[in-house]
This record gives sequence, structure tokens and C-alpha cells, in this order.
Amino acid sequence: MTAMDPVNTTTEKQTRTADTSGGSAQGPSAYADASLAGALKDRTPQAADAGGPAGTGQPSGAATAATFMAKLLDFRARYPKGEMALFFCGGFVYDVLSQSRIDDRLTLAQNFLYLLVLAGLLLLEQRYPEGATPPKVLARVWRWREECVHFLFGSLLSVFMLLLFKSTSGVMPYLFVASLFALLVANELPRFRAAGPVIRVVLLSLCVTIYLSCLLPVLIGRMGFWVFLLAVALGCASVYGLMRLVRRWNPDAQFLVRNVAIPGFGVQGALLMLYLIGVIPPLPVNVQFAGLYHDVKRISPQVYQLSSVDDVVWYRPTTWFGPDFLARQGDKPYYFFRIFAPKGFAPYKVRVRWYHDHPDQGWTTTGNGFLTTVSSNGTDGGYRYFATTSTLKPGNWRVVLETEAGHEIHRLSFSVGLDERSATREFVREYSVLKEVAPLSAEEWQKRRKPDEKSGLRQEQAL
Repeated sequence: MTAMDPVNTTTEKQTRTADTSGGSAQGPSAYADASLAGALKDRTPQAADAGGPAGTGQPSGAATAATFMAKLLDFRARYPKGEMALFFCGGFVYDVLSQSRIDDRLTLAQNFLYLLVLAGLLLLEQRYPEGATPPKVLARVWRWREECVHFLFGSLLSVFMLLLFKSTSGVMPYLFVASLFALLVANELPRFRAAGPVIRVVLLSLCVTIYLSCLLPVLIGRMGFWVFLLAVALGCASVYGLMRLVRRWNPDAQFLVRNVAIPGFGVQGALLMLYLIGVIPPLPVNVQFAGLYHDVKRISPQVYQLSSVDDVVWYRPTTWFGPDFLARQGDKPYYFFRIFAPKGFAPYKVRVRWYHDHPDQGWTTTGNGFLTTVSSNGTDGGYRYFATTSTLKPGNWRVVLETEAGHEIHRLSFSVGLDERSATREFVREYSVLKEVAPLSAEEWQKRRKPDEKSGLRQEQAL
């Protein structure tokens, strides 16, 4: 064998020289071999390329999966922004479609699981930084960690944004909701991804406290400053616990302060300040429906009759832009609302204030408003109530529903004009029932109450 090695080496060198010498060195036999290989490939392409049975043209399952993964990886490489938009929209649309009550146990458990997964991923990224080899258990899914983090953050922030959006109607709380939306977008930008754990600690600290501000009122059955303060305290405890765990793999004190302590505790302080100035709306109560009427009557324990005057005529453009409330002598506006609170929630007080845009003094109100106690009836529609005012003047008006502490829950703006006509007015009647959020028309209410009347008549006849 040793004596033959030089011969093999010489032959190999000659072969390499022939392969790299250009097309003229290949000769007719090379072209014949290429033609034969092309013919064979043309005769059995499906069996060789697709991996399926010869001549069937159907790819096998393994080949289909490999093709799909190749296309997916190619899409991720060619369209990174499209991938971000896909995960962003996916998380947001999923939560819009699956939005449930704030006291839904499955939703609360799901959000808690999301927070645990996010905290775990944040710790694993510190344990296995960029370039480190993750354990075999995580090897296959580790490359998807970025997408998982952004999907979960997008899902949580969209849920909280929708809950806060339903719980307020003021300008400042809307700015807070808009800032959450900005965080949703920033969560998908590569620039913020490159910022390291700072942005993720900010998002995690924010999500933990907002989640607790939704959970604690449901568990305790009350809302108020001390409940939100408890949520902030527990949020601070979670940030401290995160610092202790990160310290195991990165004991650098400067790194912990700059990347965990300052962003984490800073978010808690900002949330407390925003709550005190009324930017964060009161959770978990929200108004399901509200409207302005000329008259409201309770005709039965479960039915309210709502009367209004609709003077808008579609073929008369002059009626399209008139006042929202046309008032005659003795008319009063009735603010009817349905307010939701979780089942088992303790009775709480709300206040209704009427504001008039005075030409000289601006927005003014009289007195301290109308304060009443409402309770949770356990239905999706919420507790129904109404308030009115007798100091009605022409101009722009605003009615505001707020908590006893002054946090705004809902507002309704309208304009008032004098009705100088003497013709008899035709009132539009609607009926608010217990299990329907929106009022029913008179025709629909008549259809739904007939079976009840028949059953009541049969019970009377039986007696």
C-alpha cells in the first residue's frame, strides 16, 4: 500500500488539472455523460426530487415539511419587517377576537402564564447570552425566542390597552392608552430589540403591575387608591426578585442597576404618579352603554323605558347638523348608563357631573354633582341607572361619570337648542332590559315580552 500511494497522488493531481483546464479539456465523452444525466433526470424528476413513489409526482411528507421550512426561513430572511408586522398583528387580532370579561378566570390564568413565560425567557437570555449554546432541551425552539417574546408582549399589551380603553373616555387616559400602543409598536422595532434587556424589563414591569391592578380588585371586590398601591408594591417586589435571579449569572452591580433596577422601579413610580393625577382609569369598572334622552321611566323591575325625539330627516339636509337635544319649556336631559363591575364586587359610589360651556367663564358646573351607590348584578350589561339636571341652557354641554375619588369613567358631550315649534312631538321609545346591553326597539321588545306574558297568564289561570 505504501508503494502505491505516489501513483494515487499523481493520478489525483492529473484529474484536478483536467477538471480545471477549461471546457476544451473535457472532450466529447464529458458532453455525452452530461446529456445522459439530463435525460435520466427528465424521465424521473418526481421520484428523485420529491421523494415520493416513482412516477406518481406526489411529494412525501418529509419533503413537504422541508420545503415549507425552507420557504419560512427564506421569508424571515427576505422580509424581517413583514415578520415583525405578522407577529404584531397576530397577537393584537388574537386578543381582540378572544376579548372576554375582566373577571374571566381563564383569561386571568392565561395572562399569568404569559408573564411567567416572559420572565423565564428574560432570565434564560441572561443565562445564555448571544453566542452561548443553550441546553439540548431548548436547542430546537431557542431560535424562536424573539418571536415568542414579541408575540406575548404584544398580546398582553393589547389586552390591557383594550381594557383601559373601555374603562375611560377622557383625553388624558386616552393618551396613556396611546402610549401603550406606542410600546406595542416599539416592541417590534429592531432598534429597541438591540437595546438589550432594558426595554424588556420596562415592558415586563409595566405588564405585571397592570395585570395586578386588574386582578386584585376582582379578588378583593373593591377598588381605590390602596388597591392600586398594593399592585404597585407587588410590582416592585417582582422587579426585586428579578434582580436577585439575574444576579446569579451576572453579578455586575452596575449592569443590574442600569438594566433592571432603574427601568423596573422607574415604571412603578411613573404608574403611581399617573394614577394620582387621574391618567390611569379606574379598573375594573367600565360603562357598557350610555345615552341622552328626553325621559327615562322604570316601568318594571327589569325594564326601563327610554324616550327621545329624533328630528333628523334624511332628505332634509338642514336637519342633519342641528342640536343634539332640542328642548322645550320644562324639558330635562336624562343621562342613562349601564356600568359593569365584576361579579361579587362590593357596592361603590359614582358621581354624575353636568358641565356647561359658559361664553365668558368656560366649562362650569353647579354643586358637587349627583352621588349615588351602585352595585354589581353579575350580568355582562352591568348596573343601570340615570341622572338628570334642571339647569338646562342652550349651548354646549358635557356630562361626566366618575368615581367618588374623581377618576373619570365616562363622558358624553352634546349640544342644546331651543325647540320653538308648537306641533306635537313624536317620541321614539326604546326599552332597556336586564340581559341586553343596547336598548331594544319597541317592536323588538314587544316580540320578546309576549312569551313572558303568555306564561304569566297560564300561571294565573292555574291558580
